[in-house]
Amino acid sequence: MNQTKRYLTCGVDSTIPIELQLFLWECVDRMPAPRDYMQVFNLKPVGILQSISHHSEEPAYKMEYVIPMENPIAEKVYIIDDGEHSTMLLASEY
Repeated sequence: MNQTKRYLTCGVDSTIPIELQLFLWECVDRMPAPRDYMQVFNLKPVGILQSISHHSEEPAYKMEYVIPMENPIAEKVYIIDDGEHSTMLLASEY
């Protein structure tokens, strides 16, 4: 996915801190090939930590992360790759 142009929606821009956006892109970049066109991230606060569950369906992939963050958030985020563009969007914007 790191060879395509990257975009994000207004919802992501206003809800997801830039440091977390960059972390999510990095998670996708570090995935082994082949990659599903749609990556799913479930974000949950765990005290003062940010829990991130990353998964995709085909091929099956699942990774869990816990990172320190000042204001952890609860959101579901998708990254969808159409081959030419990758777009990060909130699940509510899908």
